[in-house]
Amino acid sequence: MTSTQIHDMTMAQVAQAIDDGAVSSVEATQACLARLEAHGGRLQAVAGLDGDFALDQARRADAHRAQAKDDNAGDGSPLLGVPLAHKDMFYREGRICGCGSAIRKDFRPDHTATALARLDAAGAVDMGRLNMVEFAFGVTGHNDVVGTPKNPWNMDHMTGGSSSGSGAAVAARLCFGALGSDTGGSVRLPAACCGLVGMKTTYGRVSRHGAMPLSHSLDTVGPLTRTVRDNAMMLSVMAGHDPRDPVCADHPVADYTAGLNGDIKGLRIGMPETFFYDDCTPEVETLVRASLTVLENRGCEIVPIRLPDGLEAMNRLSNLVTATEGAAIHGKWLAERAEDYGPQTKARLAIGLFTPASLYLRVLAQRKQMLRDFMEAVFTRVDALHTPMLPMPVPTLADSNRAAEPGFADYVLTIGRNCRPGNFLGLPGLSVPCGFTADGLPASFQLMGRPFDEALLYRLGQAYEDATDWHNRAPALD
Repeated sequence: MTSTQIHDMTMAQVAQAIDDGAVSSVEATQACLARLEAHGGRLQAVAGLDGDFALDQARRADAHRAQAKDDNAGDGSPLLGVPLAHKDMFYREGRICGCGSAIRKDFRPDHTATALARLDAAGAVDMGRLNMVEFAFGVTGHNDVVGTPKNPWNMDHMTGGSSSGSGAAVAARLCFGALGSDTGGSVRLPAACCGLVGMKTTYGRVSRHGAMPLSHSLDTVGPLTRTVRDNAMMLSVMAGHDPRDPVCADHPVADYTAGLNGDIKGLRIGMPETFFYDDCTPEVETLVRASLTVLENRGCEIVPIRLPDGLEAMNRLSNLVTATEGAAIHGKWLAERAEDYGPQTKARLAIGLFTPASLYLRVLAQRKQMLRDFMEAVFTRVDALHTPMLPMPVPTLADSNRAAEPGFADYVLTIGRNCRPGNFLGLPGLSVPCGFTADGLPASFQLMGRPFDEALLYRLGQAYEDATDWHNRAPALD
């Protein structure tokens, strides 16, 4: 099997090929490392590769598979031998974790992130670190410190942030999947901009232990992949209680791939009448509404939903919480090493330095009532809410680089407006590609669900993929 045939596979396909013996993990890893070397620099997607470590993991995966075949026993892991790479904020003991920054460019943690450890235990291969927005604080993908990743569909356009390198690398077929984090859209926005599937998990669904913190009451960890099934495979391995993360929920973990049978008849899908379409351009709205029609044709009932007041406030309040909690983490560095921050990160963290404690605490207190109101308005009537993801065509890098402009804060709020209600309320959200705008860049819709109902979102996303082929399309790099 050629390296081109390997990298064109989905994660599920390469995992099956490894299990069948059609390709070895070493071959798959070598193919991905070659692509990372060939294209990672041009896309500015790579923070650091660890080829020797990855190939050692791959050899062990192949040996494990061979032994299991000899013993007539299954290896027990759908990810055995699959090459991945991850956002440069997940700690691996002894390996540099730069967090997209100058301040941590030489930081070597003394422990490994739970999410990485669980992928290791499942036999996945970790090829290295992918670039990101500085300290994960930014929705456009810009990074003035280590460089800004480029969108493989058109390198003049943004990837979305903050999991920018993850979005670029997975879309460009440099790896089969990647970890990201989502505090204000940082998994779903790169997924939307790069034509991928991205899951913002329920708050507490995946451990953040060993992941660089930004906002302790909003941070979540989730995967970016080419398909819904691939995404479900990764989350099935990572999810579950971890006592080292005090907010990680002790909630049963589903086999997220088990329900991907295409049957969604009778499910009720909410179509918002307020907020989510307010800033949506006609071109994007047409594509998103067409995806809703696909779900309706598959047997779903579409239910118009008037959302409760306050969603616009959630957008701004989520930003306030992130800045305030982020400033608490970065306060010492901001005082002593302000010159080492890029202008976008420094400007946004500075907002948090001046947030009154009384205001911050009032926001946290209001959140519980806002969640109750949202659940009552939406999830007593429907099984999932369907919305646009990015409300406009993917902006160019030049147009979205607005750190020095007076309207920068409002622009950031517009880019992430459809993400932040899910972050503020702690709800899961799945970004799914649904076509391309006239400039050849991807568009996506979002499915929002009840807490810990990721399985249902995957089921709906898979049914949509079964009826369309957007997920099969790839940017032309070679």
